[in-house]
Amino acid sequence: MASNTPFDSDVLADLLLHDPQAAFARVRDAAQAGQVEAQLLLAQMHMEGKGTPEDAAAALLWYETAANNGAPMAMNMLGRCHELGQGTTANPSLAAVWYRRAADTGLDWGLYNLANLLATGRGVPQDRAQALALYTRAAHLGHAKSMNLLARHLEDGLDTGRDPQAALAWYRRAAEAGDFRGQANYASILLQAGEIEQAVHWLRLALQHGSPAFMAHIVPELAASPHPQVRALVAPSAC
Repeated sequence: MASNTPFDSDVLADLLLHDPQAAFARVRDAAQAGQVEAQLLLAQMHMEGKGTPEDAAAALLWYETAANNGAPMAMNMLGRCHELGQGTTANPSLAAVWYRRAADTGLDWGLYNLANLLATGRGVPQDRAQALALYTRAAHLGHAKSMNLLARHLEDGLDTGRDPQAALAWYRRAAEAGDFRGQANYASILLQAGEIEQAVHWLRLALQHGSPAFMAHIVPELAASPHPQVRALVAPSAC
């Protein structure tokens, strides 16, 4: 096919809603015809079980196909599969190879995921300074999670000089970009400054979107807050 777009996005969205099997068939046909965008989408549909049973091995195959055809997000997702052992045996070293390929294209998620491996020394020699550099690049590209981590480095002076004002600015940007950890961290600073109403606003958003691990940590913390407005956010009647 000559077009790089395999289908009209509105048509596909309608098919996914009303006939996901037909949507899957259309994406599969386009992927098999060599359309890279469709190959990436087909991998995602296999991974999430949209229009077809979940099949991590099939997702891995199509992520690899799209990655080898030059799709940066497919490179990143292939790295994710190897990191987490989705459709294959976990292999952080191989994950790092694909994250680096994605990062080399300038993809924010590739930069972030490679930074995570470098920060912890998983699959690669630990290099926290390089991790910080990658988080910084991703943050400047608008990656919300990287904004939050850059802010934390600046707040605590991790591998860089402490800069509370810059940390506050990055926490705010992370919060506004929708990162729940950034929202909670920004709220924490607002509480320290006595800006209770604003802090409650950001905490409420963080609680709406937080992961189970995040919730397990923050709910007891908020329940023990000296501020009644904060405690009310996690009171039984508010849950």
